[in-house]
Amino acid sequence: MRLPSLLHKELIQFTRDRVVLFLILWLYTVEVVICAYALSLDMQDLPLVVADADHSPASRELVRAFTESGDFRLMAQLDDPAAVTGYLERGQARAVLVIGEGFARHLLEGSEQQLQLLVDGSNANTAAVARGYALQTVEAFQRQWAALPETPAPGVIPHLRTWYNPGVTNVSFVVLSMITLAGLMVGVAHPAASIVREKEAGTIEQLMVTPVRTEELFFAKTLPTLLVGLVALFPSLALVGWFGVPVRGSLALFFCLTALFLISAIGLGVLVAAISRTLQQALLLTFFGLFPLMFLSGTLVPVESMPRLLQAASLASPLRHYLDITLGIFLKGTGLDILWPHVLALVLIGLPLYGIAWVIFRRQ
Repeated sequence: MRLPSLLHKELIQFTRDRVVLFLILWLYTVEVVICAYALSLDMQDLPLVVADADHSPASRELVRAFTESGDFRLMAQLDDPAAVTGYLERGQARAVLVIGEGFARHLLEGSEQQLQLLVDGSNANTAAVARGYALQTVEAFQRQWAALPETPAPGVIPHLRTWYNPGVTNVSFVVLSMITLAGLMVGVAHPAASIVREKEAGTIEQLMVTPVRTEELFFAKTLPTLLVGLVALFPSLALVGWFGVPVRGSLALFFCLTALFLISAIGLGVLVAAISRTLQQALLLTFFGLFPLMFLSGTLVPVESMPRLLQAASLASPLRHYLDITLGIFLKGTGLDILWPHVLALVLIGLPLYGIAWVIFRRQ
């Protein structure tokens, strides 16, 4: 009868651990829902900007062909092709379609007509899919036009250019996205483990009866993580050079914005420590809590392909903004004039998180 008694005891302890019960419920419900919606391999609604200098029924029909399938979503339609550059730099468009003047006339004459398609190559997988969708759409448009009576076969030649990553290789995106993920994991796990370890050992109570003030203890538990996260960027930058990832922007700006991002991650880590009673609980919460942030950041699939609800939820993920900042600085060479919305988002996410973490830490 010893074994049933031991099993009964373990089951009682298990059901009393509310954190673990919550994690199990989370994994079997919310995590499944998030993955099912966010990790769809079918990319849809890729943002498209059109510069139409022809303004003809044929050009409007081509734009309609791009948007009616659901592969692309029209973000803006401009007259000046030079104005489309900002959309790619800000990450507001995955592709840009430029239709030159005289497009319809060349179609009616049956002469060759070039289309220019610019694709954001900072994410190589998304760029490859966007290129494929665009080529299929142009081919379908040519077949539809050729089927019209007494219409010569069109000679539409799409001229494809991939910006920021001409070779359409995954190396740059993988290296940079892993650096951002490493920053998030270190920023959350280190303060959480440090504080919970003190709680388990009982030394945090000993510290509280010393002349050390609460804010001094809080900063002592959080600022080293910030410093370690910044110092750890140096070997990462060596790997950036090793893999040939371009550095087109300011590294000083990258370090400053990384510090801002780490404040958000540290705040999450202190919140995890406030909930957890043991180091095992803290590590489990950290590990499983990071998955939704990773899914919603755009590292696996474009945010634009997710349902609208998850797109809105992704705006609360500091990792999404930090990833866009990192890709912008390294691959696009963008500065604060372009990145300021993401910087503002990190401020609005990070400072409240850090403040809430301080309040909870002081109360405990």
